[in-house]
Amino acid sequence: MSLLVINADRFEGHTPPPGHPERRERQDVMHVVAQRQRERGATVAEPEPASREQILRVHTAGFVARLEATAGSAVMLDPDTFTSPESWDVTRLAAGAAAMAVDAVLDGAASRAAALVRPPGHHSGRDRARGFCLLNNVAVAAAQAVARGVPRVAVIDFDVHHGNGTQEIFEADPRVLYVSTHQWPFYPGSGLVTDVGVGDGEGFTVNVPLERGATDADYDIVFRDLVLPVVRLFSPGMILVSAGFDAHERDPLGGMRMSAAGLALLTRHVVAVADECCEGRMVLVTEGGYNLEAFAASLDAALDVMAGRGQLPAADVPEPSARGLAASTQARAVQARYWRGL
Repeated sequence: MSLLVINADRFEGHTPPPGHPERRERQDVMHVVAQRQRERGATVAEPEPASREQILRVHTAGFVARLEATAGSAVMLDPDTFTSPESWDVTRLAAGAAAMAVDAVLDGAASRAAALVRPPGHHSGRDRARGFCLLNNVAVAAAQAVARGVPRVAVIDFDVHHGNGTQEIFEADPRVLYVSTHQWPFYPGSGLVTDVGVGDGEGFTVNVPLERGATDADYDIVFRDLVLPVVRLFSPGMILVSAGFDAHERDPLGGMRMSAAGLALLTRHVVAVADECCEGRMVLVTEGGYNLEAFAASLDAALDVMAGRGQLPAADVPEPSARGLAASTQARAVQARYWRGL
């Protein structure tokens, strides 16, 4: 199984103020993990910046102009989100890496691909940067897949925060299924189980809010009970993962109790459904993860799974708690109105 890993030293160039969680050292982690994967047989490549056409598929021209105007300066876009002089170039490179990963898989250059990028993207909406995010990398990737002729694209987001930007961009589009597991109540305050999309996209947004303290087993039951069945019913031509590793128990921002092995298990679930539904076509795009050691271990384990290494026996997963079962039952009850077979 061939794995392409896309990363660039230039991701260091986005430098929020001192003390910000989305710090340049996260690129150091991604660089080290990329090199480890190269040593294990993966191909590692440098990205090209996203084109204006690729960006404008998911963001408004006015928003892009405002971001571009920050080039060469440090600007506070919202209380959590900042630019530095190189940020415009870096965020274009991050979005380009995500689109390049899609192209590589569709062109047969790799079986699976991972874009190890910063800044993250899933909070960025059509016309607003927020939550550390400038351009929405996974949305650019999903739109690239659709533009390349993929009829249905699934985005699975297991970041500890709800991807409100990705939901907003695709909430009326039945070609893109957005599925999110996230801590609730928590930033950004969206992602209710009753948020199911609008208009033609109704039913193609699936939110599974989980209580603080959810474990590997809670996430596992939610994936097996709801996420994977919905994705199978949708039958995508490609699966994208918004891979935030901040549900790890050591993360300073989240309140979940996942381990690196548990996050790798979620990746294994996605690999399995991609093999079943779309000939293995799968792309991972990094989002959060702010404890550097936990981020490194989780990302490395997830990429091992994508490359066909590091398989985890199901026996290692303990019984889910009441919170996982409750979240799965509640979400299934809502989604059963839209998805036959649930």
